[in-house]
Amino acid sequence: MSDTQSSQIANLPVIHEAAQQSYPTGTLYVVATPIGNVTDITLRALHLLALADVVACEDTRKTGALLGRFGINRPLLAAHQHNEREVAERLVERLAGGARVALVSDAGTPAVSDPGARIVDAVRKAGYRVLPLPGASAAVTALSAAGLVNDRFYFVGFLPAKPKQRETALAELAQVPATLVFYEAPHRIDECVQALAHAFEPARQVVFARELTKLFEEVHRCTLGEATAWLKGDTNRERGEFVVLVEGAPARDDAADADADRILRILLAECSVKQAASLAAQITGLKKNALYDRALQLKDE
Repeated sequence: MSDTQSSQIANLPVIHEAAQQSYPTGTLYVVATPIGNVTDITLRALHLLALADVVACEDTRKTGALLGRFGINRPLLAAHQHNEREVAERLVERLAGGARVALVSDAGTPAVSDPGARIVDAVRKAGYRVLPLPGASAAVTALSAAGLVNDRFYFVGFLPAKPKQRETALAELAQVPATLVFYEAPHRIDECVQALAHAFEPARQVVFARELTKLFEEVHRCTLGEATAWLKGDTNRERGEFVVLVEGAPARDDAADADADRILRILLAECSVKQAASLAAQITGLKKNALYDRALQLKDE
């Protein structure tokens, strides 16, 4: 882009329109920031951040660097998972004095798998206004490029770090028909993929959205049965922050369910719940975890 073109864009009426809108005082503004590419910030967000009396943020260094890129210098207040309740009280006091308070996370939309929800809750309970300034969201960005045709999605966020808790959480999601949306860190992506492959059918589609909007952005789609091999095919694939999308559970087959129940009832008359589920899985080809849960229900009937 030439300097002339850049100048023309800077003088477009829409640039000035953000400044002409209303930004009431005594209000908490929940401001989405870029998830990677700094130019994804909105004009409205930039204007509000320049107006804010204080910017509550996860990491003052990161937010300070972001604001500095646009020539903005505002007071910053650390608001992270360890001090959120305390900071909420301080921000309510600032709002009572008529301040404009901006709430941001390190990247994306605050209070979505990031700190912020407790602050928003406290502000609302105190009777002050909360206004969202929409923008980047890793989950929605990944969904838009995935091509998983489904009108619904179920946002899970980060799975538990402990294997048993993670296994329990995934078992509860096994029959959800909506696209499942997970966040995962690079040092846990291998464990995450193994857990997903164990919990769900290998034919289900999975999408790995890595380093979204950044230089080495990658969106890859395959089956869960192929996922581990793809991940291990290149060490670079285990780097960066991930959004992992898993195809929703297939439509239930009532006839197959009835047949599975019949088999489980016969086996339960002679075996433990665990043995019955294991044998039924071998007979029907269905997931052992789902059959185990069903066997427990039948045993209690």
